[in-house]
Amino acid sequence: MVEFNDIKGVAFDMDGVIADTAKFHTIAWRQLAESLGVTWNPELQENLKGIGRMDSLNMILEAGDIVDKYSDAQKEALATSKNDAYKELIATLTPDDILPGMKNFLDELQENGYQMSVASASKNAPFILERLGLTSYFVGIVDPASLHAGKPDPEIFARAAEILDLDPHYVMGLEDSEAGIQSIRGANELAIGIGVTGDVTLASTQEVSLAAIKAQV
Repeated sequence: MVEFNDIKGVAFDMDGVIADTAKFHTIAWRQLAESLGVTWNPELQENLKGIGRMDSLNMILEAGDIVDKYSDAQKEALATSKNDAYKELIATLTPDDILPGMKNFLDELQENGYQMSVASASKNAPFILERLGLTSYFVGIVDPASLHAGKPDPEIFARAAEILDLDPHYVMGLEDSEAGIQSIRGANELAIGIGVTGDVTLASTQEVSLAAIKAQV
């Protein structure tokens, strides 16, 4: 494992790490699923966690055994309608919606000279950061539309390191999903799991600090 003092950059997932925007995804996906006659259940909700937009849609269509019912153009329209509903919901975000402890952690990283980027499957990450008042903390945001594969593929976290102009070995990634942890590890970065097992495992965002991470490295 990399030495803690070698870490120079941090790549963040968005949902469940910086803010709980996953609840808005759940509301919007459930509305769409039920409008298509697909039964919503806890297993489907869990499987959608951390998955990109079109993969999520296909998962819902598969759950209803209606994948072949829609053309690619119709699927794009369905995904767009879901995203429109989601954007209406996230427009209500304020800095008060930053998850507990994360603003302090971002301040700590900034004060100690760490470079930060965002590795989120959400195409709305720039808008979310703006609503939360956090845009200035980050060097850049990976554009998920430019990726060849979503999590657990390592591409998104590899790109997050490129944005920071750092070798992946000098970057740690924060995630709250197993797919995200696989992505970080696949990119040869230090995986910080929040509520999920990583190279460093923390129970919640409230526990995240440089000291807590260093203690486990």
